[in-house]
Amino acid sequence: MNQHFTKITLLGYMGSGKSTVAGILGSEMGLKALDLDDYIAEKEGLPIPEIFASKGEIYFRTIESRYLKELLDAQESMVLALGGGTPCYADNMDQILQKSRSYYLKASIATLVDRLAGEKEERPMISSLAEEQLGEFIAKHLFERRSFYERAAETIVIDGKDPHRIAGEIDHSR
Repeated sequence: MNQHFTKITLLGYMGSGKSTVAGILGSEMGLKALDLDDYIAEKEGLPIPEIFASKGEIYFRTIESRYLKELLDAQESMVLALGGGTPCYADNMDQILQKSRSYYLKASIATLVDRLAGEKEERPMISSLAEEQLGEFIAKHLFERRSFYERAAETIVIDGKDPHRIAGEIDHSR
């Protein structure tokens, strides 16, 4: 007997609310909610910034891809919040499209700058940037990543919306 498991993946740039929305959506749908970065940190026994600092980005991207596949292949339903770069490496986006229903949480550069300005210390990719460099960095990164993000099954524009409304839009689009 072939059982069907629901996998919902949320992708988008850091600060777009993926983890928060995953938690709300999981709760509303009665599904397990997971953050891929938290899962990696737990499996590796190190916080993500330490993995980046001690083992480098190539190591991180390699294990990120392995753990993503592990979760997508798991015999359970879940809502999975991905890291901002996850769709852009290896064959991750193909795996996401084949094994889950994907949603791109699309935020404007202004929204992302507002959200990330106070979180720089917890974000290895932007921790060393000066405040005035943040907008340009985000714009450049979004330009590089947009083609991956836009392959998602659905795009939800999140500017000016609260996380419960975003979760509701995802739930109603299924």
